[in-house]
Amino acid sequence: MFQPFSTEMVANTKFLFFTGKGGVGKTSTACASAVKLADEGKKVLLVSTDPASNLQDVLEVELTNAPMAIPSVQNLAACNLDPEEAARAYRDKIIGPYRGKLPDTVVATMEEQLSGACTVEIAAFDEFTNLLSDSSIVESYDHIIFDTAPTGHTLRLLQLPTAWSGFLEESTHGASCLGPLSGLAEKRQIYARTMEALADPAQTTLVLVARPDDSSLLEAERASKELREIGIKNQALIINGLMQTHIPDDQISSSLYNRQRNALKQIPHDLKQIGTYSLPFVSYSLTGLKNLRYLFKQYTLPEAETIGDKQAFRLPGLSEVINDFSSNHTRVIFTMGKGGVGKTTMASAIAVGMVEKGHKVHLTTTDPAAHLDFVFKNSALNQNLTISRIDPKKEVEAYKTEVLSKVSSELDEEAIAYIEEDLNSPCTEEIAVFRAFAEVVAKSNDEIVVIDTAPSGHTLLLLDAAQSYHKELARSTGEIPDSVKSLLPRLRNPKETGVVIVSLAEATPVLEASRLQDDLNRAGISPKWWLINQSLYATETKDPVLRGRAQAEIQWIKKVTEELSRKAAIVPLMSEENTGYEVMKKFITYS
Repeated sequence: MFQPFSTEMVANTKFLFFTGKGGVGKTSTACASAVKLADEGKKVLLVSTDPASNLQDVLEVELTNAPMAIPSVQNLAACNLDPEEAARAYRDKIIGPYRGKLPDTVVATMEEQLSGACTVEIAAFDEFTNLLSDSSIVESYDHIIFDTAPTGHTLRLLQLPTAWSGFLEESTHGASCLGPLSGLAEKRQIYARTMEALADPAQTTLVLVARPDDSSLLEAERASKELREIGIKNQALIINGLMQTHIPDDQISSSLYNRQRNALKQIPHDLKQIGTYSLPFVSYSLTGLKNLRYLFKQYTLPEAETIGDKQAFRLPGLSEVINDFSSNHTRVIFTMGKGGVGKTTMASAIAVGMVEKGHKVHLTTTDPAAHLDFVFKNSALNQNLTISRIDPKKEVEAYKTEVLSKVSSELDEEAIAYIEEDLNSPCTEEIAVFRAFAEVVAKSNDEIVVIDTAPSGHTLLLLDAAQSYHKELARSTGEIPDSVKSLLPRLRNPKETGVVIVSLAEATPVLEASRLQDDLNRAGISPKWWLINQSLYATETKDPVLRGRAQAEIQWIKKVTEELSRKAAIVPLMSEENTGYEVMKKFITYS
């Protein structure tokens, strides 16, 4: 279907940036590319700037923030930059001058404003800019491979003059999601040179990594488009985890194969313009140098090596989660997790389960593709179930209009342009959508509300700070509706609210979900359940490749059950399309 990926397709530039949503395999692909190039005699430096990096697990060696040689791979060095630590140093640099001069509550609010994903990303950008500006390092390698590229949003902000001015320190309109970049003003020219290198097709190739599923391909299209808009046009696309064959009489094998092919038939238009390659769905875990070297050889382990004795994980199914919420009279249920883990389907199944328990339920989502319409298409709904969709684009636009209308008469064009771009950040979308969620909850009487995707702990702390100090909402002058004020305490009350973290039994989804849980704990919210979704381990597949992957899930199931969760449940990968009310019921009876 697509030409198999090999490093020759992208090895004509010094800098290679791998990017994609969590769990698509960008770290393993970046590592395998680095090993392959090094084996061919190229001097390679592999750098991770991912907060949830599992680079050390993949290479099976302890790394630091300084390049170090990888044993058993001549010509390869690697380093693991810690953007969280860099972000802490960045916050201290920005906020330090205000300590002791401003009230503690104001300083605490500033610290939280600089605790979001955007601040971590600019800190990561600063780290790899330091590396790229060090000629002694750059000149020592034929290729420098980055696991995780900056987003177009961050790069657009860095291009705006206002980002580097004193406007952000002097403005009464709130701090940026990146903080006042004048704190890094001495690096402005270095940043500019770095961005020129990123946009130079003779120096840089951007490698988009996606799974053959709808949500992953849509995310790749979004990233491709926004990075092209700022000049990064030398792009390649890898469809990772593509099943090569299937067993016709194995329902799981056939279903997964057909779903992948159907998703690729609907590949977004913009991605069709990019050189596209594939990597196979493999039976083994992509950790260790031996397995990394197998990947580009399209190698599949023999069946005897993939099938081991199943260990007895006595995890409950989704029915136990529903029984728990029903018996404890939980009124608000959130499903949370990174994209592609099945949050919408799990929210739908929980809602249906609660209805089957006799409860009246309202189910709502922020899925921009109106996925709930797809889940329940051509399906008669139980009279006790109502559904709605919150359109993130619509909510963000309304919120931006509200904010800009209050400041546009006081600011010049540059400052307004900065605020407009700043309002494109993930934090803004979370706040705008959460306000809409709060309205849904406030209007619901005598019913349980199930919400697909909740705001992060960072956003909840921002809202709480704004409520407590009567300051601007996050980075703006948006007002806090009464519905938000009343909902925040409810979210912290475990008798009213239940948070379900949805993850796959894979490295990146589990590590990112762990960070999400830490974020929620900071905000005083403790997730009640973890759902390990789409598990091959929980199926009876006979496909040797899928059984090999089922064995690879074990270490991540153990990590969730033994280290991360208070309560955990497991949901098998379903062999049929997840649509219709009756199919949602099967998630409960099948578990």
